[in-house]
Amino acid sequence: MGLEQINTLMEVFTAEDPMPFMHPEGDPWKDFREVMRLEWKMDFTYKHVLGKYSKFFIELANKKFVTTECPGCGKVWGIPRPVCADCLTITKWKELPGTGTLVGYSVSQFVPAFMKVEIPYVLSVVKLDGADTPFTHQLRNYGDSTDNIKVGMPVKVAYTEEKVDHPLLLMYFEPA
Repeated sequence: MGLEQINTLMEVFTAEDPMPFMHPEGDPWKDFREVMRLEWKMDFTYKHVLGKYSKFFIELANKKFVTTECPGCGKVWGIPRPVCADCLTITKWKELPGTGTLVGYSVSQFVPAFMKVEIPYVLSVVKLDGADTPFTHQLRNYGDSTDNIKVGMPVKVAYTEEKVDHPLLLMYFEPA
């Protein structure tokens, strides 16, 4: 029967060598250039335990931002860690004020459909007040243009009022 057996088949095509100038002797990947494109809808259900990170998510539901601090070396991790990566000491929970400074960001006009987020999606890197390492998460409420986003601007943790599918979506950053 052949390719017509594949319900999700969109097309079969030969991809061009993206860097022919690098291969004057010929395309080393020529035998792998025939490409099949599918439209494949997948629906999965996962049961996932958040383990040692559970307190972080429980406190997000309580509208508190907690992370971990190492009692051995004193480092405060922006993203909670059960064990200090610097000295391998078991960490302790610490509440932070939920304020910080934007130290970097990326704007994406395209995200996977399952993410169900506003476009453009702004992934921010925030140095939280009281933490030694940054925390990466979505930035929202920055106005009508991403031109309003500036490295160095103050931000704060904000909490959603809507129901969410994953507890990480309970919070996001917004300009302070």
